[in-house]
Amino acid sequence: MKAFRYLLVCLLLAVLGAWFWQQLATDPGQVIVSLHGTTYITTVSKAVLIVVLMTLTLWALVVLLRLPFRLWRRRQKKQAQARLTGGLLALHEGRWMRAEKWLTAAAAHAPFRATARLAAAQAAQARGDAAAAEQHLAASSEDAADPVAALTRAQTQFDSGQAADALATLDAAALKGAPPPRALLLRVQALLACQRAGEAYGMFGALKNAQVLPPAALATLEAQIATAALRESADANALADLWDHLPTPLRARAEVVAAYARRAADIGMPDAAANAIAQALGQQWDESLAALFGTLGPGRNTAPTARLDTAEGWLGAHSDSAALALTLGRLSAGIQQWGRAEDYLHRALAQGAGADAWEVLGDVHSALRDDATARQCYANALHAARGEAVQALSGRDVREQIFDAAVIEERDEHGVPRLPEDGRQRTEDRR
Repeated sequence: MKAFRYLLVCLLLAVLGAWFWQQLATDPGQVIVSLHGTTYITTVSKAVLIVVLMTLTLWALVVLLRLPFRLWRRRQKKQAQARLTGGLLALHEGRWMRAEKWLTAAAAHAPFRATARLAAAQAAQARGDAAAAEQHLAASSEDAADPVAALTRAQTQFDSGQAADALATLDAAALKGAPPPRALLLRVQALLACQRAGEAYGMFGALKNAQVLPPAALATLEAQIATAALRESADANALADLWDHLPTPLRARAEVVAAYARRAADIGMPDAAANAIAQALGQQWDESLAALFGTLGPGRNTAPTARLDTAEGWLGAHSDSAALALTLGRLSAGIQQWGRAEDYLHRALAQGAGADAWEVLGDVHSALRDDATARQCYANALHAARGEAVQALSGRDVREQIFDAAVIEERDEHGVPRLPEDGRQRTEDRR
Protein backbone atom coordinates (compact mmCIF):
# COMPACT_ATOMS: atom_id res chain seq x y z
CA MET A 1 0.00 0.00 0.00
CA LYS A 2 2.85 2.40 0.80
CA ALA A 3 4.55 1.67 -2.53
CA PHE A 4 1.32 2.51 -4.35
CA ARG A 5 1.07 5.84 -2.55
CA TYR A 6 4.70 6.66 -3.35
CA LEU A 7 4.03 5.87 -7.02
CA LEU A 8 1.03 8.21 -7.08
CA VAL A 9 3.09 11.02 -5.49
CA CYS A 10 5.86 10.54 -8.05
CA LEU A 11 3.39 10.64 -10.92
CA LEU A 12 1.81 13.79 -9.51
CA LEU A 13 5.21 15.48 -9.20
CA ALA A 14 6.07 14.45 -12.76
CA VAL A 15 2.81 15.93 -14.06
CA LEU A 16 3.39 19.18 -12.15
CA GLY A 17 6.98 19.37 -13.45
CA ALA A 18 5.85 18.87 -17.03
CA TRP A 19 3.16 21.51 -16.66
CA PHE A 20 5.60 23.93 -15.05
CA TRP A 21 8.16 23.35 -17.79
CA GLN A 22 5.53 23.87 -20.49
CA GLN A 23 4.58 27.19 -18.94
CA LEU A 24 8.20 28.38 -18.77
CA ALA A 25 9.13 27.16 -22.26
CA THR A 26 6.98 29.82 -23.98
CA ASP A 27 7.75 32.54 -21.43
CA PRO A 28 10.78 31.95 -19.14
CA GLY A 29 9.81 34.95 -17.04
CA GLN A 30 12.12 37.34 -15.22
CA VAL A 31 13.14 37.69 -11.61
CA ILE A 32 14.81 40.93 -10.47
CA VAL A 33 16.51 41.18 -7.09
CA SER A 34 17.90 44.54 -6.03
CA LEU A 35 19.77 45.00 -2.74
CA HIS A 36 22.12 47.83 -1.69
CA GLY A 37 22.53 49.11 -5.25
CA THR A 38 23.18 45.72 -6.76
CA THR A 39 20.64 44.31 -9.18
CA TYR A 40 20.48 40.67 -10.16
CA ILE A 41 18.27 39.58 -13.07
CA THR A 42 17.53 35.92 -13.92
CA THR A 43 14.78 33.69 -15.22
CA VAL A 44 12.10 32.10 -13.06
CA SER A 45 13.45 28.57 -13.55
CA LYS A 46 16.95 29.60 -12.44
CA ALA A 47 15.53 31.45 -9.45
CA VAL A 48 13.55 28.40 -8.38
CA LEU A 49 16.62 26.21 -8.78
CA ILE A 50 18.71 28.60 -6.68
CA VAL A 51 16.09 28.63 -3.92
CA VAL A 52 15.95 24.82 -3.89
CA LEU A 53 19.74 24.54 -3.74
CA MET A 54 19.96 27.07 -0.92
CA THR A 55 17.24 25.25 1.01
CA LEU A 56 19.00 21.89 0.63
CA THR A 57 22.32 23.43 1.70
CA LEU A 58 20.75 24.99 4.79
CA TRP A 59 19.05 21.67 5.71
CA ALA A 60 22.36 19.83 5.33
CA LEU A 61 24.09 22.33 7.64
CA VAL A 62 21.39 21.93 10.26
CA VAL A 63 21.67 18.13 10.08
CA LEU A 64 25.44 18.30 10.49
CA LEU A 65 25.17 20.66 13.46
CA ARG A 66 22.57 18.44 15.17
CA LEU A 67 24.40 15.18 14.46
CA PRO A 68 26.66 15.25 17.60
CA PHE A 69 23.65 15.92 19.81
CA ARG A 70 21.66 13.11 18.17
CA LEU A 71 24.56 10.70 18.64
CA TRP A 72 24.89 11.76 22.27
CA ARG A 73 21.14 11.24 22.93
CA ARG A 74 21.26 7.89 21.16
CA ARG A 75 24.18 6.84 23.37
CA GLN A 76 22.23 7.97 26.48
CA LYS A 77 19.21 5.97 25.38
CA LYS A 78 21.30 2.84 24.87
CA GLN A 79 22.87 3.27 28.31
CA ALA A 80 19.46 3.79 29.90
CA GLN A 81 18.12 0.68 28.15
CA ALA A 82 21.09 -1.34 29.38
CA ARG A 83 20.57 -0.07 32.95
CA LEU A 84 16.84 -0.75 32.80
CA THR A 85 17.43 -4.28 31.50
CA GLY A 86 20.11 -4.96 34.11
CA GLY A 87 17.97 -3.51 36.88
CA LEU A 88 14.95 -5.61 35.96
CA LEU A 89 17.13 -8.71 35.77
CA ALA A 90 18.65 -7.93 39.17
CA LEU A 91 15.14 -7.41 40.56
CA HIS A 92 14.13 -10.83 39.22
CA GLU A 93 17.23 -12.39 40.79
CA GLY A 94 16.57 -10.78 44.18
CA ARG A 95 19.58 -8.40 44.12
CA TRP A 96 17.61 -5.52 45.61
CA MET A 97 20.39 -2.96 46.13
CA ARG A 98 21.84 -3.45 42.65
CA ALA A 99 18.41 -3.38 41.07
CA GLU A 100 17.46 -0.13 42.80
CA LYS A 101 20.77 1.51 41.85
CA TRP A 102 20.54 0.62 38.17
CA LEU A 103 16.84 1.40 37.90
CA THR A 104 17.34 4.81 39.53
CA ALA A 105 20.07 5.54 36.99
CA ALA A 106 17.78 4.40 34.15
CA ALA A 107 15.07 6.76 35.41
CA ALA A 108 17.26 9.72 34.40
CA HIS A 109 16.17 9.06 30.80
CA ALA A 110 12.65 10.49 30.51
CA PRO A 111 11.04 7.75 28.36
CA PHE A 112 12.03 5.08 30.93
CA ARG A 113 11.38 7.14 34.06
CA ALA A 114 7.98 5.74 35.00
CA THR A 115 8.88 2.08 34.43
CA ALA A 116 12.26 2.39 36.16
CA ARG A 117 10.86 4.23 39.19
CA LEU A 118 8.04 1.72 39.72
CA ALA A 119 10.49 -1.19 39.52
CA ALA A 120 12.87 0.64 41.88
CA ALA A 121 10.00 1.05 44.35
CA GLN A 122 9.47 -2.71 44.28
CA ALA A 123 13.18 -3.27 44.96
CA ALA A 124 13.13 -0.80 47.87
CA GLN A 125 10.02 -2.43 49.30
CA ALA A 126 11.59 -5.88 48.99
CA ARG A 127 14.61 -4.80 51.05
CA GLY A 128 12.35 -3.22 53.68
CA ASP A 129 12.91 0.49 52.97
CA ALA A 130 9.38 1.89 52.86
CA ALA A 131 10.55 5.51 52.75
CA ALA A 132 12.69 4.93 49.66
CA ALA A 133 9.84 3.04 48.01
CA GLU A 134 7.49 5.97 48.62
CA GLN A 135 10.05 8.38 47.14
CA HIS A 136 10.30 6.29 43.99
CA LEU A 137 6.52 6.13 43.69
CA ALA A 138 6.23 9.90 44.14
CA ALA A 139 8.88 10.44 41.47
CA SER A 140 7.16 8.07 39.07
CA SER A 141 3.80 9.82 39.39
CA GLU A 142 5.30 13.00 37.98
CA ASP A 143 5.52 11.35 34.57
CA ALA A 144 3.33 8.24 34.73
CA ALA A 145 -0.43 8.24 34.93
CA ASP A 146 -1.54 8.39 38.56
CA PRO A 147 -3.29 4.97 38.50
CA VAL A 148 -0.01 3.25 37.66
CA ALA A 149 1.78 4.61 40.73
CA ALA A 150 -1.39 4.25 42.82
CA LEU A 151 -1.61 0.56 41.98
CA THR A 152 1.95 -0.07 43.15
CA ARG A 153 1.38 2.02 46.28
CA ALA A 154 -1.84 0.15 47.07
CA GLN A 155 -0.10 -3.20 46.59
CA THR A 156 2.64 -2.10 48.98
CA GLN A 157 0.07 -1.04 51.56
CA PHE A 158 -1.84 -4.29 51.22
CA ASP A 159 1.31 -6.38 51.61
CA SER A 160 2.06 -4.40 54.79
CA GLY A 161 -1.31 -5.31 56.27
CA GLN A 162 -2.97 -1.93 55.55
CA ALA A 163 -5.94 -3.16 53.55
CA ALA A 164 -8.10 -0.12 54.33
CA ASP A 165 -5.35 2.24 53.15
CA ALA A 166 -4.96 0.19 49.98
CA LEU A 167 -8.68 0.60 49.26
CA ALA A 168 -8.45 4.33 49.87
CA THR A 169 -5.51 4.59 47.48
CA LEU A 170 -7.38 2.71 44.77
CA ASP A 171 -10.46 4.87 45.29
CA ALA A 172 -8.40 8.06 45.02
CA ALA A 173 -6.73 6.96 41.78
CA ALA A 174 -8.28 8.31 38.58
CA LEU A 175 -8.97 4.96 36.95
CA LYS A 176 -10.59 5.61 33.59
CA GLY A 177 -12.90 3.02 32.13
CA ALA A 178 -12.48 -0.59 33.25
CA PRO A 179 -9.79 -0.99 35.94
CA PRO A 180 -6.75 -3.10 35.06
CA PRO A 181 -7.00 -6.77 36.12
CA ARG A 182 -4.36 -6.39 38.82
CA ALA A 183 -6.24 -3.46 40.38
CA LEU A 184 -9.44 -5.51 40.32
CA LEU A 185 -7.75 -8.44 42.05
CA LEU A 186 -6.18 -6.14 44.64
CA ARG A 187 -9.51 -4.48 45.38
CA VAL A 188 -11.21 -7.86 45.88
CA GLN A 189 -8.43 -9.02 48.22
CA ALA A 190 -8.54 -5.76 50.19
CA LEU A 191 -12.32 -5.91 50.54
CA LEU A 192 -12.00 -9.47 51.79
CA ALA A 193 -9.38 -8.41 54.35
CA CYS A 194 -11.61 -5.52 55.49
CA GLN A 195 -14.50 -7.91 56.16
CA ARG A 196 -16.51 -6.60 53.22
CA ALA A 197 -16.80 -9.94 51.51
CA GLY A 198 -20.27 -9.20 50.16
CA GLU A 199 -18.87 -6.38 48.02
CA ALA A 200 -15.95 -8.57 47.00
CA TYR A 201 -18.29 -11.32 45.85
CA GLY A 202 -20.23 -8.81 43.77
CA MET A 203 -17.00 -8.03 41.87
CA PHE A 204 -16.03 -11.65 41.36
CA GLY A 205 -17.72 -11.91 37.96
CA ALA A 206 -15.56 -9.12 36.56
CA LEU A 207 -12.50 -10.66 38.17
CA LYS A 208 -13.28 -14.01 36.57
CA ASN A 209 -13.62 -12.40 33.14
CA ALA A 210 -10.29 -10.62 33.60
CA GLN A 211 -8.51 -14.02 33.81
CA VAL A 212 -5.89 -12.60 36.15
CA LEU A 213 -5.62 -15.92 38.05
CA PRO A 214 -5.38 -19.54 36.89
CA PRO A 215 -8.61 -21.55 37.22
CA ALA A 216 -7.52 -23.44 40.35
CA ALA A 217 -6.50 -20.28 42.21
CA LEU A 218 -9.66 -18.53 41.06
CA ALA A 219 -11.82 -21.36 42.41
CA THR A 220 -10.00 -21.22 45.75
CA LEU A 221 -10.45 -17.44 45.96
CA GLU A 222 -14.14 -17.77 45.10
CA ALA A 223 -14.60 -20.27 47.93
CA GLN A 224 -12.79 -17.95 50.35
CA ILE A 225 -14.94 -14.98 49.37
CA ALA A 226 -18.16 -16.99 49.55
CA THR A 227 -17.20 -18.40 52.95
CA ALA A 228 -16.44 -14.94 54.33
CA ALA A 229 -19.60 -13.46 52.80
CA LEU A 230 -21.74 -16.16 54.42
CA ARG A 231 -20.10 -15.54 57.80
CA GLU A 232 -20.72 -11.78 57.47
CA SER A 233 -24.40 -12.05 56.47
CA ALA A 234 -26.39 -9.57 58.50
CA ASP A 235 -29.64 -11.50 58.86
CA ALA A 236 -31.55 -14.56 57.74
CA ASN A 237 -32.83 -12.95 54.53
CA ALA A 238 -29.36 -11.87 53.42
CA LEU A 239 -27.96 -15.31 54.26
CA ALA A 240 -30.69 -17.16 52.38
CA ASP A 241 -30.40 -14.87 49.34
CA LEU A 242 -26.65 -15.30 49.15
CA TRP A 243 -26.86 -19.08 49.60
CA ASP A 244 -29.50 -19.43 46.90
CA HIS A 245 -27.39 -17.47 44.40
CA LEU A 246 -24.19 -19.44 44.96
CA PRO A 247 -23.23 -21.79 42.10
CA THR A 248 -24.07 -25.45 42.72
CA PRO A 249 -20.41 -26.64 42.77
CA LEU A 250 -19.63 -24.00 45.37
CA ARG A 251 -22.48 -25.15 47.63
CA ALA A 252 -20.90 -28.62 47.68
CA ARG A 253 -17.53 -27.43 49.07
CA ALA A 254 -17.09 -28.35 52.72
CA GLU A 255 -15.75 -24.95 53.89
CA VAL A 256 -18.61 -23.07 52.21
CA VAL A 257 -21.27 -25.40 53.61
CA ALA A 258 -19.70 -25.17 57.07
CA ALA A 259 -19.74 -21.35 56.95
CA TYR A 260 -23.40 -21.33 55.92
CA ALA A 261 -24.37 -23.89 58.56
CA ARG A 262 -22.61 -22.06 61.39
CA ARG A 263 -24.13 -18.71 60.45
CA ALA A 264 -27.57 -20.24 59.97
CA ALA A 265 -27.38 -21.89 63.39
CA ASP A 266 -26.25 -18.61 64.97
CA ILE A 267 -29.25 -16.67 63.66
CA GLY A 268 -31.82 -19.32 64.54
CA MET A 269 -31.98 -21.47 61.40
CA PRO A 270 -30.69 -24.87 62.61
CA ASP A 271 -32.99 -26.84 60.31
CA ALA A 272 -31.68 -25.06 57.20
CA ALA A 273 -28.12 -25.64 58.42
CA ALA A 274 -28.77 -29.36 58.95
CA ASN A 275 -30.36 -29.72 55.51
CA ALA A 276 -27.40 -28.05 53.82
CA ILE A 277 -24.93 -30.35 55.58
CA ALA A 278 -27.02 -33.42 54.80
CA GLN A 279 -27.14 -32.53 51.10
CA ALA A 280 -23.39 -31.90 50.99
CA LEU A 281 -22.60 -35.18 52.76
CA GLY A 282 -24.89 -36.99 50.37
CA GLN A 283 -22.69 -35.81 47.49
CA GLN A 284 -19.28 -36.20 49.16
CA TRP A 285 -18.40 -37.32 52.67
CA ASP A 286 -16.43 -34.90 54.82
CA GLU A 287 -15.42 -35.52 58.44
CA SER A 288 -15.58 -31.86 59.44
CA LEU A 289 -19.17 -31.54 58.21
CA ALA A 290 -20.12 -34.79 59.93
CA ALA A 291 -18.78 -33.40 63.21
CA LEU A 292 -20.52 -30.03 62.65
CA PHE A 293 -23.87 -31.79 62.09
CA GLY A 294 -24.09 -32.61 65.78
CA THR A 295 -23.38 -29.07 67.04
CA LEU A 296 -26.23 -27.13 65.38
CA GLY A 297 -28.62 -27.18 68.29
CA PRO A 298 -32.17 -28.59 68.44
CA GLY A 299 -34.38 -28.27 65.38
CA ARG A 300 -37.45 -26.06 65.41
CA ASN A 301 -39.69 -27.62 62.79
CA THR A 302 -38.56 -31.25 62.97
CA ALA A 303 -39.02 -34.10 65.38
CA PRO A 304 -36.40 -34.37 68.18
CA THR A 305 -35.14 -37.67 66.76
CA ALA A 306 -35.18 -36.63 63.08
CA ARG A 307 -31.57 -35.48 62.98
CA LEU A 308 -30.40 -38.55 64.90
CA ASP A 309 -32.23 -40.80 62.44
CA THR A 310 -30.55 -39.00 59.55
CA ALA A 311 -27.09 -39.44 61.06
CA GLU A 312 -27.71 -43.11 61.83
CA GLY A 313 -28.60 -43.59 58.18
CA TRP A 314 -24.99 -42.67 57.32
CA LEU A 315 -23.58 -45.20 59.74
CA GLY A 316 -23.80 -48.13 57.34
CA ALA A 317 -21.55 -46.48 54.75
CA HIS A 318 -19.26 -44.70 57.25
CA SER A 319 -19.02 -46.98 60.26
CA ASP A 320 -15.34 -46.10 60.72
CA SER A 321 -15.98 -42.35 60.99
CA ALA A 322 -14.97 -40.97 64.36
CA ALA A 323 -16.71 -37.66 63.57
CA LEU A 324 -19.99 -39.45 62.82
CA ALA A 325 -19.78 -41.46 66.04
CA LEU A 326 -19.18 -38.23 67.97
CA THR A 327 -22.15 -36.58 66.28
CA LEU A 328 -24.36 -39.55 67.09
CA GLY A 329 -23.26 -39.32 70.70
CA ARG A 330 -24.05 -35.61 70.84
CA LEU A 331 -27.45 -36.03 69.21
CA SER A 332 -28.34 -38.91 71.53
CA ALA A 333 -27.32 -36.84 74.54
CA GLY A 334 -29.37 -33.93 73.18
CA ILE A 335 -32.56 -36.01 73.46
CA GLN A 336 -31.42 -37.47 76.80
CA GLN A 337 -30.83 -41.01 75.56
CA TRP A 338 -27.83 -41.36 77.86
CA GLY A 339 -27.05 -45.04 77.34
CA ARG A 340 -27.18 -44.67 73.58
CA ALA A 341 -25.01 -41.58 73.78
CA GLU A 342 -22.47 -43.35 75.97
CA ASP A 343 -22.15 -46.23 73.52
CA TYR A 344 -21.62 -43.91 70.57
CA LEU A 345 -19.09 -41.78 72.44
CA HIS A 346 -17.03 -44.81 73.49
CA ARG A 347 -17.10 -45.86 69.86
CA ALA A 348 -15.89 -42.40 68.85
CA LEU A 349 -13.06 -42.57 71.37
CA ALA A 350 -12.02 -46.00 70.13
CA GLN A 351 -11.82 -44.55 66.61
CA GLY A 352 -9.74 -41.55 67.70
CA ALA A 353 -12.27 -38.75 68.31
CA GLY A 354 -10.15 -37.15 71.04
CA ALA A 355 -10.87 -34.26 73.40
CA ASP A 356 -14.34 -33.37 72.09
CA ALA A 357 -15.63 -36.90 72.67
CA TRP A 358 -14.20 -36.94 76.20
CA GLU A 359 -15.90 -33.64 76.98
CA VAL A 360 -19.31 -34.79 75.73
CA LEU A 361 -18.87 -38.09 77.58
CA GLY A 362 -18.18 -36.07 80.72
CA ASP A 363 -21.44 -34.17 80.17
CA VAL A 364 -23.30 -37.49 79.84
CA HIS A 365 -21.88 -38.86 83.10
CA SER A 366 -22.58 -35.54 84.80
CA ALA A 367 -26.22 -35.80 83.71
CA LEU A 368 -26.26 -39.35 85.10
CA ARG A 369 -24.95 -38.01 88.44
CA ASP A 370 -21.73 -40.02 88.06
CA ASP A 371 -19.49 -37.15 89.17
CA ALA A 372 -16.32 -39.20 89.60
CA THR A 373 -16.42 -40.55 86.04
CA ALA A 374 -17.42 -37.12 84.72
CA ARG A 375 -14.35 -35.54 86.38
CA GLN A 376 -12.13 -38.21 84.88
CA CYS A 377 -13.65 -37.58 81.42
CA TYR A 378 -13.07 -33.84 81.71
CA ALA A 379 -9.49 -34.46 82.81
CA ASN A 380 -8.97 -36.77 79.85
CA ALA A 381 -10.41 -34.08 77.55
CA LEU A 382 -7.81 -31.62 78.87
CA HIS A 383 -5.00 -34.16 78.50
CA ALA A 384 -6.11 -35.08 74.97
CA ALA A 385 -6.24 -31.41 73.95
CA ARG A 386 -2.65 -31.02 75.17
CA GLY A 387 -1.52 -34.17 73.39
CA GLU A 388 -0.90 -36.01 76.65
CA ALA A 389 -1.82 -39.57 77.61
CA VAL A 390 -5.36 -40.22 78.85
CA GLN A 391 -6.54 -42.63 81.55
CA ALA A 392 -8.90 -45.40 80.46
CA LEU A 393 -12.28 -45.56 82.18
CA SER A 394 -12.98 -48.50 84.43
CA GLY A 395 -16.03 -50.68 84.01
CA ARG A 396 -15.71 -51.40 80.25
CA ASP A 397 -15.35 -55.14 79.72
CA VAL A 398 -13.57 -56.76 76.77
CA ARG A 399 -16.79 -57.33 74.86
CA GLU A 400 -17.75 -53.68 75.07
CA GLN A 401 -14.27 -52.60 74.03
CA ILE A 402 -14.42 -54.89 70.99
CA PHE A 403 -17.83 -53.46 70.10
CA ASP A 404 -16.49 -49.92 70.41
CA ALA A 405 -13.73 -50.55 67.87
CA ALA A 406 -15.83 -52.67 65.50
CA VAL A 407 -16.73 -51.30 62.07
CA ILE A 408 -19.09 -52.61 59.41
CA GLU A 409 -17.33 -54.50 56.66
CA GLU A 410 -17.14 -52.65 53.35
CA ARG A 411 -16.99 -54.46 50.01
CA ASP A 412 -16.13 -53.22 46.53
CA GLU A 413 -18.23 -53.69 43.39
CA HIS A 414 -16.88 -57.28 43.06
CA GLY A 415 -17.87 -58.24 46.59
CA VAL A 416 -14.28 -58.29 47.89
CA PRO A 417 -13.95 -56.85 51.42
CA ARG A 418 -12.10 -53.55 51.64
CA LEU A 419 -9.37 -53.10 54.23
CA PRO A 420 -9.54 -50.10 56.53
CA GLU A 421 -7.20 -47.27 55.55
CA ASP A 422 -4.61 -48.06 58.22
CA GLY A 423 -4.70 -51.79 57.43
CA ARG A 424 -4.37 -51.10 53.72
CA GLN A 425 -1.37 -48.88 54.38
CA ARG A 426 0.32 -51.57 56.50
CA THR A 427 -0.30 -54.13 53.75
CA GLU A 428 1.30 -51.82 51.17
CA ASP A 429 4.27 -51.21 53.49
CA ARG A 430 4.85 -54.96 53.85
CA ARG A 431 4.80 -55.31 50.07
